[in-house]
Amino acid sequence: MTEISPQSVKEVYGRITQDLGKVIVGQDQIIRLLLVSLFSRGHCLLVGVPGLAKTLLVKTLAEVLHLSFKRIQFTPDLMPADILGSDLLQEKDRRLEFEYQPGPIFANLLLADEINRTPPKTQSALLEAMQERRVTVGGKSRSLPDPFLVVATQNPIEQEGTYPLPEAQLDRFMFSLYLDYPRKDEEMEIVKRTTIMELPELKPTVTLDEIVQVQKLVLAAPVSDHVIDYAVELATATRPNRLGALQVAKDYVEWGAGPRASQYLILGAKALALMKGKLTPETEEVREVAMAVLQHRVITNYRATGAGKKSRDILEAILKGVKEKEY
Repeated sequence: MTEISPQSVKEVYGRITQDLGKVIVGQDQIIRLLLVSLFSRGHCLLVGVPGLAKTLLVKTLAEVLHLSFKRIQFTPDLMPADILGSDLLQEKDRRLEFEYQPGPIFANLLLADEINRTPPKTQSALLEAMQERRVTVGGKSRSLPDPFLVVATQNPIEQEGTYPLPEAQLDRFMFSLYLDYPRKDEEMEIVKRTTIMELPELKPTVTLDEIVQVQKLVLAAPVSDHVIDYAVELATATRPNRLGALQVAKDYVEWGAGPRASQYLILGAKALALMKGKLTPETEEVREVAMAVLQHRVITNYRATGAGKKSRDILEAILKGVKEKEY
């Protein structure tokens, strides 16, 4: 791609979704937001029960985008070195030397399966690497591949023997996406594809250079002050003790979203606008990414538990309550 433009980003997005549709049935919104996350250089947390094709989705995305792919199954005995790599003693020219063996984190697309099944020490090793995009082993720092996207999964039902991610660690994820069961017609199509014929072989139609250029355009795309103002108003409205908080937040929220949420609202809106062929986002794009950005950053209190209110319910009320200012 010699010249990048919003229209060419829209065309790239169309090619990706067309290819993914040959293997993945439904999940259009999840796919859209996964790509927004990739183009914004963010990371995703996928929450869903087993059997909803989370692994297949991420693996197929890597194939379509021609990205290197690694999967780590998180278990209670997983160590940081199992992710980051380690220095091993090797014999060279009759001498023993330490040689670095890279871990599976050195991939463009990393699937961290059931991240809440491993202890905090191992979780933090991955999450620090996500933030810094570097790995330090034996005092030497090494850069991770570019682009680099982590998609972590969690099972929301089975909690026994798990280590829930602390709020500070959850904040490292740009989006949290909740996968639901497919509709009946989608499930019928899934059964047909997987029991009657083999899944098609996919050939990459998007280059690594195209992805990197889209990421650069997301950063360079302009944003109006009123759109930034709206994003900050949304984030502020979730903070119960701050001026501008809505009553629903004061009643049911323990801790609201921090400044990183405002940053991700704008980055996500910019990427989504480009995927639609628009250079600059409007508040519409901010609203479209708001739930995925905010729902894991809003911590409910005991009143919410008693009233059966979840963060999603509170955010729906906030999205209705925060009005766009007229300029």
